[in-house]
Amino acid sequence: MAIHTQDYLRIDKMPHIWCPGCGTGIIDGALVRAIGNLGYDRNNVMVITGIGCSARTNAILDFNTFQTTHGRALGFATGFKLARPEMKVIVITGDGDGAGIGGNHLIQTARRNIDITTILINNSIYGMTGGQYSPLTPLGSYATTAPYGTVEDSFDVCKLVEAAGATYVARATAYHVTLLEKLIMKAIEHRGFSFVEAISQCPVGFGRRNKMKTPTEMLKWQKENAINIKAASNYSEEQLAGKFFIGEFVVKEKSEYIERYNALKAKAQKRGE
Repeated sequence: MAIHTQDYLRIDKMPHIWCPGCGTGIIDGALVRAIGNLGYDRNNVMVITGIGCSARTNAILDFNTFQTTHGRALGFATGFKLARPEMKVIVITGDGDGAGIGGNHLIQTARRNIDITTILINNSIYGMTGGQYSPLTPLGSYATTAPYGTVEDSFDVCKLVEAAGATYVARATAYHVTLLEKLIMKAIEHRGFSFVEAISQCPVGFGRRNKMKTPTEMLKWQKENAINIKAASNYSEEQLAGKFFIGEFVVKEKSEYIERYNALKAKAQKRGE
């Protein structure tokens, strides 16, 4: 069955608010095609967002959608999933919203291994809220809060959620959109907490401050600096310097939070009989 992206969009909400060249639309397209190819009824899909550029996807995606407070999307999503465990719950967040302000929620949701799919759109900056640097802004990059360049190391958010307990972890870029779509499909089908980092270009908020003024330059950077984890053994340490990996990093089975919660509830009810 052919997937028509516009069938999953609220056309009456167009035009969208994103800047020219933003990668969020590419990533949302990958998400829509993934859901369409999996055959999910849109009425059984809930998309929850926080605040920021990525959060505005809730306005144009034609699923059940809900925008929450800054950094709290995963907290709301946990409550919703407990109330409606039969629904497919997807959180779309950004590097500031999800890894900065909402960092602790990200860690705790991964630790619980609750059946929520999180797509973190990493554009290396707080885009909509003022151009501040985020925990994922590369060392030495410029931002409104780092006019002379950042002095903080960024962290690898995929390694963070893996260490916290996520059972599916992957990364792709807006340039590698075919791979991104496949990874999102696998994440949605996975039982447990699944996490996909989507590297995105932000030519206005990040690029113009960091000598990459066009979307083309930023997409070219993604192409030239991403290495699929499957091919890592073919590269020397020198060749890997300054590069980042894409692909699947973690795929494992583990008891899921709602399963454990329901088992505990049944045990408590039995005791009360």
